[in-house]
Amino acid sequence: MKVIFLQDVKGQGKKGEVKEVSEGYARNFLLPKGYVQIATEGAKKTLDQINASIQKKKEREKEEAQALAAKLSEMTVVIKAKAGEGGRLFGAITSKQIAEALEKQKITIDKRKIELDEPIRTLGVTKVTIKLYPDVKGTLSVQVVEE
Repeated sequence: MKVIFLQDVKGQGKKGEVKEVSEGYARNFLLPKGYVQIATEGAKKTLDQINASIQKKKEREKEEAQALAAKLSEMTVVIKAKAGEGGRLFGAITSKQIAEALEKQKITIDKRKIELDEPIRTLGVTKVTIKLYPDVKGTLSVQVVEE
């Protein structure tokens, strides 16, 4: 029996897949639990439409991420911190502080998407990579000035 998976079923299939499963398994387990629906022509067309809309949404999100990456590459975020001799900071600038500084400029980015190998510990300008979308990364200039 051909079925369309409505949810991921471990060992059987992922959401949106059309697969052949045994009739008993489908009738007694998958259909009553709502994991699948029978693959009719109408259901296949509906699935194609859903996949097309998902694809368009992903493309739109990627374009938005690329636009944001271009905007970030032109920006410089200024963060004030206390520093000692030689430009060494008391403490460090973390991804959380960078995200908060971006928030003040009306750009919302999750701190986990900011890729800092280690916290910034010196005054000056540092280039920081931000992962905006799979395969889309932006570079932001973070300028640390003495308070």
